[in-house]
Amino acid sequence: MKLLKTAALLLLIVLTSFKTYETKKNPKPNILWVLTDDQRYDAINAFNRILHNRENSALGYVESPQVDKLAQMGTTFINTYCQAQGCAPSRASMHNGRYPFRSGIYQFEYFNNNTDNSYPMLPEEMAKLGYQTFHVGKLGVRIKTLDKGKAKSYPIYQTDISFKLMDTDKLAEWGKVSVLKEIDGIKLKRPIRSVVYFKDASGKIYYKSEQLEKENPQFKGMAKTAYEKYGLFYKYNNQKNEPQTVFGKGVLAGESPQPAGKTRDANYTTAFIEYLKNKNKEFNIGSHAFKGVNPAQPLFAHIGYDFPHTPVLPPAEYRARFHKKNYKIPELSKEEFKKMAKAFQGRVKKSYSDDFTDEEKQLMVRDYYAFCAYGDDLIGKATQEFIEYSNNNKQPWMIVYVCGDHGWKLNEHGSIAKNTPWEIDSHNPIIVVSSDKKKFPKGKVVKDFTEFVDIAPTILNAGGADIHAKEFNHLDGFDLEKVASKKAITRDYVIGESHHAIGPRAYIRTKDYMFSVKTRPNSKRGVKMDWAMTASYKDLDPALYDTKKDPDELNNVAFDKNYRKIAEKMKDKLLSIVIGDGRAEVNWGGDNFGKTTKAIGTKVYRSNFSPGAHDHKLNLK
Repeated sequence: MKLLKTAALLLLIVLTSFKTYETKKNPKPNILWVLTDDQRYDAINAFNRILHNRENSALGYVESPQVDKLAQMGTTFINTYCQAQGCAPSRASMHNGRYPFRSGIYQFEYFNNNTDNSYPMLPEEMAKLGYQTFHVGKLGVRIKTLDKGKAKSYPIYQTDISFKLMDTDKLAEWGKVSVLKEIDGIKLKRPIRSVVYFKDASGKIYYKSEQLEKENPQFKGMAKTAYEKYGLFYKYNNQKNEPQTVFGKGVLAGESPQPAGKTRDANYTTAFIEYLKNKNKEFNIGSHAFKGVNPAQPLFAHIGYDFPHTPVLPPAEYRARFHKKNYKIPELSKEEFKKMAKAFQGRVKKSYSDDFTDEEKQLMVRDYYAFCAYGDDLIGKATQEFIEYSNNNKQPWMIVYVCGDHGWKLNEHGSIAKNTPWEIDSHNPIIVVSSDKKKFPKGKVVKDFTEFVDIAPTILNAGGADIHAKEFNHLDGFDLEKVASKKAITRDYVIGESHHAIGPRAYIRTKDYMFSVKTRPNSKRGVKMDWAMTASYKDLDPALYDTKKDPDELNNVAFDKNYRKIAEKMKDKLLSIVIGDGRAEVNWGGDNFGKTTKAIGTKVYRSNFSPGAHDHKLNLK
């Protein structure tokens, strides 16, 4: 018996040594995932060159030397499209690798992980693979978990330096105070909720609140000072173009109160670099302490940048450079607006910009692209530090850069917003750079369709997961490594569905057409799920664009008899997929609408009368 135990122990030592040898021989790569917010693809020179054979945007000058460098170093998936044109549902689709119509996450609802349709998120799976997981910045994944019937926060990254820390510690050039009780030691008459602030380089803070100034006269003029000092330009609230006030919402343009390197996004970059430099040591960001990276473990890190999401506040040096440029501004014609789907018309009306003055239009475009250029520099700093960290530790590495969680209109279709499946809102290329050039070759461009649901399987596969195993059957996307090497199915189309701002609506896009229809009468979950299958064509509020003839998607031909057969085929394909091939809806809030913060519902409603309809093939001839 003693000899058997000794033999078993020796065998265990040999196997452990062999496993250690294999790990050292084929170590798992460090992975950095970079994601920007509301970024149009045409802010990147490399993408303009690939797609349109020009250096700049159709609107004018842009600059992106750092992302261009990533494109040279790695593989660009130029025809990637997002599944939902809103921050929260888009980020959920990336983190869970699932289409909204299968995860049940369609808009800005808070959801839990306690349903029979819930699966671990990407960073949770990476942790199971032995990775340390890190996030800094905006996350936008509104996940909760249930504890005795109550929804509680559920961190999906082991180390999370949240954007909220920027607010609570007032570390950046702007932010929100959830409850403001005093200013400079002076107590307010009563607490004021959700107050925006701007902070300059000297540390002086300017609060923006009409209620604050009405109730506390000693602070009157504070919002006006910030408005004038930083040249703030706010959204108008309706199509009538009411005059701006110093208390407006949504900063479309302005100068950052802080210099380059001291903004929110710069703080995210600094925090990431501090994490890499303080190996197994504590470091501080504001009032919070965090533990630095452990070089003995592979790293999965995610940076969620805020830029160029509003408030659009590029630092002065970038703003000055871009304000020397003049841009060609799109114009909305009466004919285009008249032919739009009603849902699109409604979204345009709520974010109408076509009657801004010429100077206002120039202002918002200049500052948007200036903000993107500033963010590009930060991406360069973060990726370079990551590569150096990996190389210094003799570890392989991979970078996944995603250009925006969706796009943004700069007066295209007469609007300043997102939320529609038009090209400018939904086309978001991805670049993958790897130390293994065989997997993701330098300078390679993949023109096949790819989707945001591909991000999770790509990262999981790189981390050593068998994504073809049963436990990953819920993933909807492909591994981009296989797409690049032509070992994956070639898609004839991409699809998505989003409910926020335009109502429940799905889209399907081929290389020549984009088609979109209403999917439900409202957002009440689990009720009339098959409504679209019997609704009249008119009630579906269709949109069809011939993108080969009409690349700017200005002429809705959904009711043109010459396109009737195309529209019918695309409608049938789209609805059979999003309504009949594994559709899930969940009463996340225990009520009938998606904006709830309750996240206590677990009832899953399903529709699966057309399994296998999503076969990635569509013949329109």
